[in-house]
Order: sequence, then C-alpha cells, then structure tokens
Amino acid sequence: MNAEAVKGLPGRYCNSLTQYSRFVTREVTIGDVPMGGSNPIRIQSMTTTDTMDTIGTVEQTIRMVDAGCEYVRITAPSIKEAQNLAEIKKQLRARGYTVPLVADIHFTPNAAEVAARIVEKVRVNPGNYADKKKFDELEYTDLEYQGELDRIFQKFTPLVNICKEYGTAMRIGTNHGSLSDRIMSRYGDTPQGMVESAMEFIRMCEALNYYNLVISMKSSNPQVMVQAYRLLVDTMVAEGMNYPLHLGVTEAGDGEDGRIKSAVGIGTLLEDGLGDTVRVSLTEEPEAEAPVAIALVNRYALRNQESRVKNQDNLPATGNTQPVAHNPYEYQKRATFEANAFIGGHMVPRVVVDLSNRNLKDPSVLNDAGYLYSPILDKYNMADQSVDFVYLADQLSSFTFPGNLKQLYNYTTWQTLANKKNCHPVFTLSEYLSATDRSSALNLVKVSLADFDAAQFKQLADDKGLVWVLETNTLHGMAEQRSFFFKLEEAGIDTPVIIKRRYRFGESNVTASTIQTDASAANALPLVDINNTHILISAQASTDAVTQLQLYAATDLGALLVDGFGDGVWIDAPELPASVITSTAFGILQATRSRISKTEYISCPSCGRTLFDLQETTQMIRSRTSHLKGLKIGIMGCIVNGPGEMADADYGYVGAGPGKITLYRGKEVVKKNVNTAKALDELIGIIREDGNWVEPAADLL
Repeated sequence: MNAEAVKGLPGRYCNSLTQYSRFVTREVTIGDVPMGGSNPIRIQSMTTTDTMDTIGTVEQTIRMVDAGCEYVRITAPSIKEAQNLAEIKKQLRARGYTVPLVADIHFTPNAAEVAARIVEKVRVNPGNYADKKKFDELEYTDLEYQGELDRIFQKFTPLVNICKEYGTAMRIGTNHGSLSDRIMSRYGDTPQGMVESAMEFIRMCEALNYYNLVISMKSSNPQVMVQAYRLLVDTMVAEGMNYPLHLGVTEAGDGEDGRIKSAVGIGTLLEDGLGDTVRVSLTEEPEAEAPVAIALVNRYALRNQESRVKNQDNLPATGNTQPVAHNPYEYQKRATFEANAFIGGHMVPRVVVDLSNRNLKDPSVLNDAGYLYSPILDKYNMADQSVDFVYLADQLSSFTFPGNLKQLYNYTTWQTLANKKNCHPVFTLSEYLSATDRSSALNLVKVSLADFDAAQFKQLADDKGLVWVLETNTLHGMAEQRSFFFKLEEAGIDTPVIIKRRYRFGESNVTASTIQTDASAANALPLVDINNTHILISAQASTDAVTQLQLYAATDLGALLVDGFGDGVWIDAPELPASVITSTAFGILQATRSRISKTEYISCPSCGRTLFDLQETTQMIRSRTSHLKGLKIGIMGCIVNGPGEMADADYGYVGAGPGKITLYRGKEVVKKNVNTAKALDELIGIIREDGNWVEPAADLL
C-alpha cells in the first residue's frame, strides 16, 4: 500500500489523534523481558566496544544496564564476533546480569545464524542481509522482481528456522540510508520504500509461521522517520498485523542537537501512541543514551494508565477525527495568509522569547536572544539564531531595541506606548473582541482549543494582521493543539498560528504512589510539574531541567511542526536562561527542517565496527565547520549505513579502514583512503571547490 492509496484515510496508524491511546501490539518474547502487548515501553542501547574485547564489552554492558537499559545490542560483523557473544553472555550471567542480548547483523547471514543460537534477539537489515546497495539503477519485470524475492527467501529461511528452534526474537530493522538498489528501483528513496523493504521480510517470516518479530523504520531525518513508521503501521493493520515497534532516529548526533532531533522523531510517535521500545542514538557513551530515552518514555506512564485502550482484536480502531485534507504520510505545510509580510504564508516559522522577567535596563540582555550588543560600538549584530519577537509583558525598557526585532506587550500596556513602531499587542480573546484600538500591523491573540468557534473565527480571519497564539495547560497538550489545527483546516481558516508551551520545573503535589506502578515506574521519584500537569521522571532518568526542556519541547512542538502545523514557536520556561530557550527553539526548527540556522551533523553513535573515535572526530569537524549554516555533514564510523546516509547529507566523512577516511559529496565518493591526519583539510577543500565555504566571522562582541 502506498501513500497515495492511504491518503484521506482517518489515521488508521493510531487509535486517536486527539487523545493519548497506546497502540496495542503483539507480545514478543525476548529472554525474560517481553515486549509489546501491555508491557511498558522498553529501553535499550548498543555497545561501542570491539566485540572481541570480552571484558570491555561486559563492563560497558553492565554500565548500560545500571543506567536503565533493558536490552543491550552488540555488533556481530563476522562469525568470530558472533561466536564471542557466548563468552560475553557467560560472563554477564556470572556477574548476575540477565539482560537480554541482541546481535546486530549487516551483510553476514552466516554470523546471524551463529548469533541466533546464543543471544535472545538478532537484528537484521533488509537492505543488506541478502540484497545489495551500489546505487545501481536497475529495472525489473514483475517476474524478475519475484525471482529476487524467491532468492532472498531461500537465503533468509535458515535464520528464521534457527530463531524458531531456539526461541530467538528478531528485529527487522529498515534503515533509510541502506535501502537496496532493488527497492530503490521500484519505490525510490521514500518512506514507502522503507516500509516495503520491511514488509517483504515480515511476509517471509509469516510464511514460515514465525511471529516473534519487532520492526523499526530508522532515518536521520525525523520527518522521514515519522512518516515511515506511520505508513508501516497502516500497512500492517491492512494486512492484519500488529508487531511491536522499535523507535529511533539514527545518527542523531551529540549534545543538544542529538537530544532534540531524537525527541522530535521518537516523541512524535509516542504522542501517536506508537512504540514498544526506544533507543536514543547519540554520539556519546552508550550509558548516556538510557536516561534520555527514559525521560522521553516516562512522560507517558501516567497517560497510559489513564488512557489505555484495548479492543477485541488488539488492533487500533479505524475511526478518527483527522481531516481528509491532512495526509500524515507526507509533509505539507498548512496554508496560511502572510500577516504584515512577516509571519505565515511562505515565511519560516518565527521564534518568540519571553524577556519580561529579565533586566531591561541593560542592552546586553538581548545577547541571549541572538542580538549581540557591542558596548564599544553601541550597536547590535545578529547571530544566526536571532529571535523574531521578544515578549516584554508590561515591562518597559530603558534602551533602544534593534530595528528588526519586534517587541510584544500586553494589550493594556501597548495602548499606553507613545511610540508603537515595531511594538505589537498581545490580547486575550475577550480583549481582542472588545478592543477598539488594534494594531494596523500585527495583533497576537492568545487562545486555546476551548475558545474555538468556527463561525466567530471565520469572521475574525478577515483581519489579515491577526495571529493566533495557541496555548494549552493539559496533560495531552500536543493532541489538544493538534485538534485546534484540525478544526481550523475543517473550517477553511488560514490564520497563522504561533504554538506556545509553558514549562515549569519544580516539585509537584502529586507523588509517584498515586500512579499505578508497573515495571517502568518502579523507581519513581517525585514528579516534575510541566504545564501544570504531572510528568513522571524515573530515578534512572536523572536528566537536568535543560535536558528536560529540550526533550519535552521538541516532542510537543516538533510533533506539530513535522506535520506542517505552526507558523511560530514560543517556549516559556521562566526558570531557565533565555539563551537556552532560544537555542532549544531554533534546534527544534532545525530538526523538523522548518528553519535552518546552523550546520547539521548526521553523526552515528559508534559501535564495535567504528574505525575511529567518533566523539573526538565529531567535535573536531564541528569546531571547523559549525559556521557553515545550512550544510549537512555526515560523520560515519564505517560503511554499514555510510553511503546511504550520505544521500541525506551534503558531504560525508566515513571510516574506510584503520587510519583511512573516504570523503563523499552527497552519495558520491570523491576521495578514497585519505589519511586521517589530512582528512578534515581535504573535506574542507572539497567544500571550497564547490563554492560552499565561507570564512568564520570574527567575534562580534
């Protein structure tokens, strides 16, 4: 089933788009930690050590389990590594660790067949298990295509039979970057191609009466990843399947970028009620991944207790409230009018930052909003991440603002301003309806779903300076805000909308004991109060407030932006520095490909195949290229996903052997076997040759 075939269906990929309801999947046995069904969403990660380093792998696995991992994946690139999994497992068990192990397989069916007799689960990639990727353009008749499937079936059958015999689970893990030439020839580099790549293997397993399966659709582009998972579930439901889902954004990167990009993709699907296990792929130590994954997942613990839905067939209901005009399987920005030639229409989403509780006597307060003040020159320079609006509430500043920075005031204060140039009012809905003094340029009006009145809103849409500021204070805030956008679409209203979310960090008056305890919430700490709702944070998810803001805002705002909803974002977190809020807002827009403000790094998390220190190398490349706004640079430890992931990057730096690097322009190899010491200079040289290099700017302060 392709995207066109399902276009207009009412969201068959989830139970509900307007309230949280977890998609109930088949339970799969993985050692003594089952997945799917009514089990909690599981946490996992992957080792980065050489699999032949038994002690190193065992000790790293223990650190990962202690950090919260419920499954641990280990690479097995050849038979010798697959065989050594037995010794790793033996030593773990001797130390009292019974964590299920997962063998990661690429290109080597013989290694998979060895590993399946040892570990609790094997991961195979349909794109390279029995297929190939050389970027050849192939043409098949239907008969020839079926012949290829028959060949793959013969090669795949021995592994399935071993898994059946030993009770081993299997993940069919499609990767956007390693779709085979055969799949690409028929479906292209698309979510549909990703889905069909997995479905072929699922159908083969079912033909052999094997059902202990987990499925994933990974991409370094969260937008593609979300569309692929949704289309996969829709396709499975159409064929009477409900296999559990492994969620992850591959090659997410490190630091803030990696956390935000992961949260946009994973969080969007969790909001849809999808996902049975989560792996956050960061270019960091693997034990750093688990707390991030736990923080994302445990946000839904209370929601799941309130909203769990099971129907007779353990499949999602097909009824939904999604408007026919909205297609969740491909990106299309919501059409809006352009207000004051500044927001809406074809403009990039705008960013609002609240400075109302900051020191408005010092012009350097704007540094955190991306306007860098030089006291010597008494002037501002704009950073790449400079906000579009600052909200000042009722506070008046004692200095002059930059001419291109718009100031927002509460309506009653705005009325008193002698000079209203670049100053705009923020109304409540009742204030706006009764106001006789409105701005001739922009009027921002705060509303929530409860305020929606189709007839009234249609009439108000005649004001082409009107912008809605959409707020929410409910546990299911993203779904509530999505409902608001659906209602606008159904009513044909094209008024621009700024999405606003408020985050407060502190003790809640609700304790973990008020939540029905399950395995994922057994070690619950006091709750963190976000949007006046109660969000569970596990003892193992000791993430700080900055990380929580990145994860929650990326989920709440990103889930709307990846579907094309929103003409601006407004993150309100009074306890955190404005610089953090600014960076988070632009990071979310970058991750959703809504507004590009910096270099993007598609950086893999490392594993036993990696041929150099990925963390060190990523930081080295970042230090010399982070000023190249808009460029995407892929940094891959090895060739497994390298060539394919390069298709989503402008340039690539890929390990080719000890001390050797292969450099890419897109998916094209430009230079092979470059010495590591010279590789970055050579990469910069290629960027220069293409006319994409600019010299770093001098310190603007």
